Amino acid sequence: MKLHYQSHSPYARKVLVFAHEAGLADRIDVIHQETSPVQRNDEVFALNPLGKVPVLVCDDGTVLFESSVICEYLDDLHDGSRLIPSTPSRRFPALLRQAVAQGLADAGIAARWESERRPEALRWPPLLEGHLRKVIAVCDYLEDHIPHNEQVDIGDIALATALSWIAFRRVHDFQPGRPRLSAWYQRFCARPSMIATPLFGDTIDQPLSASTGATHVVAMV
Repeated sequence: MKLHYQSHSPYARKVLVFAHEAGLADRIDVIHQETSPVQRNDEVFALNPLGKVPVLVCDDGTVLFESSVICEYLDDLHDGSRLIPSTPSRRFPALLRQAVAQGLADAGIAARWESERRPEALRWPPLLEGHLRKVIAVCDYLEDHIPHNEQVDIGDIALATALSWIAFRRVHDFQPGRPRLSAWYQRFCARPSMIATPLFGDTIDQPLSASTGATHVVAMV
């Protein structure tokens, strides 16, 4: 299989961490792609009309995109315990955590665009504040609801990779004042799947002002 990937995408990393946790990483060739809403990548657009990664080209040539879809496909290819549980009592909490992680990453990316990537004259501070409030609210929610499952699932993977991107871009320093979330995050980051899939890219640090009084910095172009 071929995974079209970006080394600084939380969604692409989610898929690759999932593949490592499922024992499938050695069956996937990773192809790095640079994608951006303002810079067209024709190779990616040929596979995904949204022009985004991750994109998985399966052994039979089937093309899948969107991280949740790809992870569900991969979960049928291994013989271990399912990372997307089938039992409702485990399935829906895991899917809810995945949804929270998706929203966290979406809000963080939107904050970065509004603070750093959009031309300065076109930035709207109230919109930036709104995105940052979502990021902070999610981190507060996770402090109260972070799981303590012994068995890793899709919700754990999605949360860890979204939080790692928030830390990587320095959107919000979520660990101080949140001991439960911080301890869980540090434990998960020590897993081989996370160590094998680091985020990387060029960095440019810029401050993010927020009416919450917290310190935020967006980094990485």
